[in-house]
Formats: sequence, C-alpha cells, structure tokens
Amino acid sequence: MSKVLVLYYSTYGHMETMAQAVAEGARSAGASVDVKRVPETVPLEIAKAGYFKLDQAAPVASVAELENYDAIIVGCPTRFGRMSSQMASFLDQAGGLWARGALNGKVGGAFTSTATQHGGQEMTLFSIITNLLHFGMVIVGLPYSYQGQMSLDEIVGGSPYGASTIAGGQGQRQPSVLELDGARFQGKLIAETANKLFSA
Repeated sequence: MSKVLVLYYSTYGHMETMAQAVAEGARSAGASVDVKRVPETVPLEIAKAGYFKLDQAAPVASVAELENYDAIIVGCPTRFGRMSSQMASFLDQAGGLWARGALNGKVGGAFTSTATQHGGQEMTLFSIITNLLHFGMVIVGLPYSYQGQMSLDEIVGGSPYGASTIAGGQGQRQPSVLELDGARFQGKLIAETANKLFSA
C-alpha cells in the first residue's frame, strides 16, 4: 500500500475542498493518505481583512516530511497565471531534498483553481509540474479517460495536466460534481500508479 500526501494551499476553501476529493480518490485505491497544507505567508491582519479561510482542519506540512511519501499531489490556486506564492515559497525550501535526490522516482501530480475559465489553469498546473519534474518525480495528470472534463453541458474545469475548478471572480462558485469527480479520478490514478511502483 502506497503512502500519499495531498499537499495544498487554499485561500478561500475551494482548493481545500478539491484536496479532500483528491484524497478520497487516493484512498479508494487502497493508499494511506495524509492531507496537509502549506503555511500562510500573508500577514494575519491582511488575511483577516481579505476574508481568508483561516480555520482549515488540515495540519501544516513541513518540507522535511515530503520524502516520507511515495506520491505527492500538489494543489494551489492560480495567481496571475502561475502557482500561488505560498506554494512556491514552500517548494523553494526543498532544495536540500532536491540535492539529495530524495524525491527521485516518486509519483507527483497537480490540481488547481482559477476565478475564470481562462484564468491560467493550465499554466498554473505546468508551474507546479515543472517543480515536480525538477525533483525527479513521475507525473500523472488527468487523462481523457475521465470523460467529465470534456462536457459541453456546463462550465467545467479539468485538463489532461490535472484536475481543476472555477471559483468565480468573488469566489462564489464551489467545485462542481464533475470537477470533484475529476479530482477523485486523478487521486485514484496517482495512488494506483504509486501502488504499482512501490509494491515490491
């Protein structure tokens, strides 16, 4: 049984919800799953004034523990077409792991959210995936075998690079059933891949 970390940053709760769905999918494949978040870097008074969701249940992760997992699935919202600074700051601190090759061969994946349909989801996923490739990880996305991402019946996130959701300009839209199913699908696929790689 593989050990999976769902590592996320969420400002308003959308990514927190997606992270739980990713974790559900990974658990359905028999993996042992932890859901953790990266530290908030915005000063508390600014976060409160901006109505950040500060009461998230997931514990805060440390860089040192990343090497204890067989798979790491990273999720954060888009900030101007790339990953949020909170996630970037956390991953930037993993230079020691990179230098030792501590994450080489582990399975990785990415998921995200944007305010709009064209707000940079794919670029954000690539910005996460780029980090994971530098760590030597094996990347698993959200293949078109998940047919829900191809729906024309409603607005829907998702791409072959990873699960995603569209939050709305004011954060008013929550992840849809199709988007959450995509997150579960990707989580399950990543766990299944890790199970195959680390079952020996």
